[in-house]
Amino acid sequence: MPLALFNGSYLGQRPTGIGVVARELVTALDPALVPLLDPTGGERPGSVAIPADLSPEHGRAGHLRRLLWTQQQLPRLLRRSGAPLLLSPLPEAPLGRGLRSVVLAHDLLPLRYPQLSPLLAYHLAYVPLVLHRAVRVLCNSEATAREVHQRLGVPARRLVPIRLGFNPGKLRPLGLERRPFFLVLGRHDPHKNLERVLRAFAGLRQSDHRLAMVGPQDDRYTPRLRRLAVELGIAERCDWTAWVSDQERLELLNRCRGLVMASLWEGFGLPALEGMACGAPVITSTAGALPEVVGDAALQVDPRSVTAIRSAMDELVHSPWLGKDLSERGPARAQRFSWQEAATQVEAVLHSVL
Repeated sequence: MPLALFNGSYLGQRPTGIGVVARELVTALDPALVPLLDPTGGERPGSVAIPADLSPEHGRAGHLRRLLWTQQQLPRLLRRSGAPLLLSPLPEAPLGRGLRSVVLAHDLLPLRYPQLSPLLAYHLAYVPLVLHRAVRVLCNSEATAREVHQRLGVPARRLVPIRLGFNPGKLRPLGLERRPFFLVLGRHDPHKNLERVLRAFAGLRQSDHRLAMVGPQDDRYTPRLRRLAVELGIAERCDWTAWVSDQERLELLNRCRGLVMASLWEGFGLPALEGMACGAPVITSTAGALPEVVGDAALQVDPRSVTAIRSAMDELVHSPWLGKDLSERGPARAQRFSWQEAATQVEAVLHSVL
């Protein structure tokens, strides 16, 4: 008898963020204990096929289909499987009576930085309701656990911080020569603080460096960022890429002068962990869970200070010894984060609930 059914509806062919967490976590879990609801047509033992058009890759229509499927079809699949629990890698679950769920909370950024959008009601009403009804809420950091408790009032006894991980087969030092470019990984959302990163980059003393902006673009924010790059005179030195493969990501992290993640807030900060795992010198902010993740293996800066971000970038350009030191500290720090350990923690939580 399985412990829980894993909600894989967020999975797609080009996962980012939550999709990567879902993919890696379910891979580490025992398939006999946690079968997967699989939209990708994979070969995981015991998996159950579900529609393939529910992920964020299918835009808002995919999001709406996933929410309807979660309420209408998922309860039926859960009952048919015999699993007493639903395990969801994000705060989405059926709201019907008698259905017990364990969900993973990543952050409350849409509540911290609310934006007028068709998804506002989803973040303001549905997600908090799911978190309150869950029998356990797994939190990807202590910072997220505190925020879920303080902002939403979810009882602390139901919050379980766990450490996420990285895949050492896909993310590792390759011993490649570092090249003159800085790397930014992530969506173009306001909390990513990309305007200040662009201004900091524009002020570098070294003008031969490039800035690689890798992550899903957004019609609300990306055009403004591109215009700012033009105004700052750095447009010709900025490269904008919406998505890269695992192999391309590995090479970028092994080639960059440094990874910059100067966010105003992060519930975890997976790119910072991935950068450390590859030996990339990492610049992070002091906000949210980022200090929990990087410890003393990265340069931490005030995210609201363009001068602080620029100074950290300048240090990596002009102090080779610093980059070498961080390249050595990073992989050692990253070893503290393991998907297998995360899976063991999750399975222990499922056992304890039952």
